[in-house]
Amino acid sequence: MSVTWPEQYALSSSTHVPNNILPALIYRDVLPVPVNPELSKRLCEGNGWEKRGEWGEITIPHFHPNTHECYAIIRGSSRLALGRSKEHDAMDGIEVNIRTGDVIVIPAGVSHRSIESEKGFRYIGVYPKAAPRWRNNHCEGDEPMDALCLEISNVPIPDSDPVFGTNGPLCQIWKSARSRTRVKI
Repeated sequence: MSVTWPEQYALSSSTHVPNNILPALIYRDVLPVPVNPELSKRLCEGNGWEKRGEWGEITIPHFHPNTHECYAIIRGSSRLALGRSKEHDAMDGIEVNIRTGDVIVIPAGVSHRSIESEKGFRYIGVYPKAAPRWRNNHCEGDEPMDALCLEISNVPIPDSDPVFGTNGPLCQIWKSARSRTRVKI
């Protein structure tokens, strides 16, 4: 399969959502055909990511400060809100459409939720193999932002892209984003 460069979405922090200097990535129509959970799992696990669940629409805004997360869309479509808490839906972040065959990689700290989904929408959730079990924060401001930002900044960049492996664009894009933010003394 030839490497497809993903869409990139940089998201600024907001009142209750730290987001991340690493952009969210969307790869369009990259899952093996026929699109199903087993082939999608095989692709991602062959590239150093691990399936840890299969879900449908999740409408509660949340983020994971301790791990990056990847959705491989196996059925249907959904409109996602990224980078915002529910009460600030019109003010911060972005909305993106995802559909069967797409893969979205959500950096640690970036909030996400489904706004609306087609009936039967399903995805598998995959995580870097060395990542801890995800921890949910529901964007309510109940944790100090500076502590969250420190935790998020310590989540390592994965060694491999979930779709294209070690030579895939994720590592290059994220290393470049992180190096641009480092202060040189």
